[in-house]
Amino acid sequence: MNHSTWRPSRSSPFPLHRQITEHLRDLIAGGEWPVGTRIPSQRELAARYGVNRSTVVAALDELIAAGLLQGDRGGGTRVVNRTWGVLTASPPPDWNEYVRAGVQHPNLPAVQEINQAEFRPGILRLGTGEMGPDLLPQTEMAKLLGRMALRPPNLGYGEPNGDLRLREAIASRLNRLGIAVSPSSLLIVSGALQALQLIAVGLLHRGSTVLTERPSYLYSVPVFQSAGMKLRGVPMDEQGLRADLVSVYAKQYSGALLYTIPTFHNPSGTVMSEARRNQLLEVCEAARLPVVEDDVYRELWLDEPPPLPLKAKDASGSVLYLGSLSKSLSPGLRIGWIAGPQPVIERLADIKMQSDYGSSALSQQVAAEWLESGLYDRHLERLRSALRLRREAALDALGRHFRDIAEWEAPRGGFYIWLNLHGSPSPRKVFDAALKTGLLINPGHLYDREAEGRLRLSYAYATADELTDGIARLSEIVRALE
Repeated sequence: MNHSTWRPSRSSPFPLHRQITEHLRDLIAGGEWPVGTRIPSQRELAARYGVNRSTVVAALDELIAAGLLQGDRGGGTRVVNRTWGVLTASPPPDWNEYVRAGVQHPNLPAVQEINQAEFRPGILRLGTGEMGPDLLPQTEMAKLLGRMALRPPNLGYGEPNGDLRLREAIASRLNRLGIAVSPSSLLIVSGALQALQLIAVGLLHRGSTVLTERPSYLYSVPVFQSAGMKLRGVPMDEQGLRADLVSVYAKQYSGALLYTIPTFHNPSGTVMSEARRNQLLEVCEAARLPVVEDDVYRELWLDEPPPLPLKAKDASGSVLYLGSLSKSLSPGLRIGWIAGPQPVIERLADIKMQSDYGSSALSQQVAAEWLESGLYDRHLERLRSALRLRREAALDALGRHFRDIAEWEAPRGGFYIWLNLHGSPSPRKVFDAALKTGLLINPGHLYDREAEGRLRLSYAYATADELTDGIARLSEIVRALE
């Protein structure tokens, strides 16, 4: 039985509340809701099962009377027993204690809600940081896989650094960007997020401070915090990260590393100017501060190509360069890379082998085919054209519905519009109210706890018509909350 989609049958001879009682009993007896679990609220269960709240109350009352559940004032309802009888002398393990003891920090509550809501039917995703299904190259991928099926694929484990053919293809592209890198200085990873995890556990001391832009994507994923690191945000301006403050922050907070997204920054969309890039490199080299350059949005320029990467002007080997196909080709392939000094790459490759014994060999072979065949560049041209249309639809809708209550900058590429609401309720309140109407946005506090009135909108997932409709509806919600 699929518990996530179960609903009571109205044609059943058994009352609805009795069906729900039996279903919840199965969840408890089967261990899906272990002892100590706080179950969903009555309102959530009523919505999930498509019944009145009173029906859920009747079902819960039976389970409370049977000793399986216990209601706490202000604390919700929890599972207190997993059998119909008295607890045995040897109670089952308290899995909630294990969950709380894990070293990996949980996602922020809003991130968890977003991850769950993205797959609900009828949700309009206005903040999602990925391409919409209609932008993914489904037809081309099917044809390519068909051609690949004519020759035997490599089904064994691969080299620690990743598939050599793929590394050669990536090195060739990076060389054209001015990044002097050989295949031996590349590591294939399962997306840029894994690259950050490897860097956190493989290169930094516990308790180290990581400097980053503020706002920053890093605040929404606890990858460094779970490894015992601290984050310290450095202010930004219209040219990107304030390079003049980096050395000050590095000294004051003993910064061990700088993480930056200089090209189509997430969430602000800012492109660091060439002058600022040069200044930042000089400051970091003088301070002996290593840099992690996250460049996963580079290929998504819409008006003109951005300045060259920091890594292209890195004469001291102080920059680790991250790239990925997740934003430009397919998030499902889970293919990214790190370019850097060979000793660092060898260290990270060793850590990765301990973690997963290498990224998917099949995904790497598919990625190599895309890069070598020319399909990838043709796909990028089509993708940019589609994103331009969606960007214009989003900007037009914002101009019509948000002109008097917000401000924003027109992005030159990437996925995001960093909306600044004027004197409006908190982003969390807007997020909650929007979600109730079927609109999913990303509140600004995910990227900066002090980002009052900020929302991250994305024009990459929803269609142009959906963007037009969704932004109009969002405007009504914001105005109603003012």
